[in-house]
Amino acid sequence: MQFKDVIGLTETKQQLVEMLQQNRLSHALLFLGSEGSGALPLALAFAQLIVSQPQAVPVVEDLFGGMTALEPAPAFIRPDEIEQQPAFQRAEQLIHPDLHFSYPVIPKKSGDKPTSKDFITEWREFVKNYPYGNVYDWLQMIGAENKQGNITAEECNDILRKLSLKSFESEYKVLLLWMPEYLGKEGNKLLKLIEEPPANTIFILVAENDEQILPTILSRCQLIKIPKPTAKEIEQALLTRANASAEAATQIAGICEGNYREALQLLQHAEEDWQSLLREWLNAIIKGGPIAQVKFAEEINKLGREKQKQFLRYFNHLLEQSIRIRILGADNVMLIDKEKDFAQRLNKIAGVSQQEAIIEQLDKAAYYIERNANGKILFQALSIKLYHIIQNKVVVEV
Repeated sequence: MQFKDVIGLTETKQQLVEMLQQNRLSHALLFLGSEGSGALPLALAFAQLIVSQPQAVPVVEDLFGGMTALEPAPAFIRPDEIEQQPAFQRAEQLIHPDLHFSYPVIPKKSGDKPTSKDFITEWREFVKNYPYGNVYDWLQMIGAENKQGNITAEECNDILRKLSLKSFESEYKVLLLWMPEYLGKEGNKLLKLIEEPPANTIFILVAENDEQILPTILSRCQLIKIPKPTAKEIEQALLTRANASAEAATQIAGICEGNYREALQLLQHAEEDWQSLLREWLNAIIKGGPIAQVKFAEEINKLGREKQKQFLRYFNHLLEQSIRIRILGADNVMLIDKEKDFAQRLNKIAGVSQQEAIIEQLDKAAYYIERNANGKILFQALSIKLYHIIQNKVVVEV
C-alpha cells in the first residue's frame, strides 16, 4: 500500500511525511476517520513507509575510545521513491518482521482463545482486496456470521510479547491496531506499554468512533483526524479504479457522502432505476392512496435491506440537492440532467421545512432497516408519514 493508492487526503499525507522526515513521530497515533474515508489504507501506507526506511547507522567506539560512525546516515526515502526498497516489498506483502497487526477476531471453535495471528492469511487477503472495507466485511470474511468480534486478553498478551523484542530490520517496530473500539477492559493491559513503550516502538490505532475507545487509551494517543474524500475525488476513483461509467460515477459520488466503501456498494447496483422507483412511490403517496401505498411497500420489501437503504439514501440525496438548487441555483449542484429536473420537481411539491422533515424520517427509516425492521410495515408507515408532511405539513407518528 502506498500513499498514491489512498484516495485524496493530500494534506494529511503531507503532514505524516513531515512528521516522519523531521523525526517528530509520537509513539502512539490514533487515525480517526469515518467508514470508507480511507483511514485504514492510509495507516497501512504510513506503517509500511516507516518500516521501509533505511536503518540509522549505529555509532561505534573505535580502538582509541573515540565514537565514530561507519558511514553517513541514510537519507529519508520519500513515498514516491519507496517502492524500490526491498524492505517495502516485504512490508507491502504484510510479511515484514517489524510490522505487526491486531484486529477483531472470533473463536474458530468453542473454547478457543483466538489471536490475530490465527487469521493473518485472511487479513492479508482482506487488506489486498477490501482496503476500504469495514469491520462487518472483515468479520463476514472470516465466517463470523452472528458472532461478535473482539480483541481479546490473549491478543493483548501477544502484543506485549511481540513488542518486547528488538526490531529485526527496521529502525522502528510498528503495531497497527485496527478498530480499538473492540478492546474491552482487556485494553487496560496495554496502557503502560502505550504510555512508556520500548525504544523505537510505534503504535498506530485506526478507529471510526472515538467515543467507544477506552478513555485511558485515547488520552495517550496523538489524534490524526482523517477527513472524507471529496465528491470529485470519489468520482475520479470510480472512473479510474472501478471502471464506472461517467454518469454512474457522478451520481454515486454525490450520494455516498465521502464513503468509498458505500460508493463501491452503490456501483454494484448502478443498474437499478432508483428514480423510476421513487417516482412510483411519490405518486402512490400523493395520488394513489392506501392501495397503491400497500402495493409499493410489498414491492420494495422484496428488494432486501441493502437495496432498501440505498433507495432511501438516493431519495435523501435528491432532497438535499433540491434544497441546494433553491439556494445556489441549478448550475451549482452535482447532478446529471434528468436528476436535476427531478430535484426541481421535488421543490414544487414540498417546501424547505417539509423537505427537512422528510430527510429526518428517511434517516430514521434507514436506521430501523439496519436493525432488521420489517420492510413492508416500515414503508407503509413511512408512506403515511410522508403523505401528512407533504399534504398537511405535519409529522405524525405511526
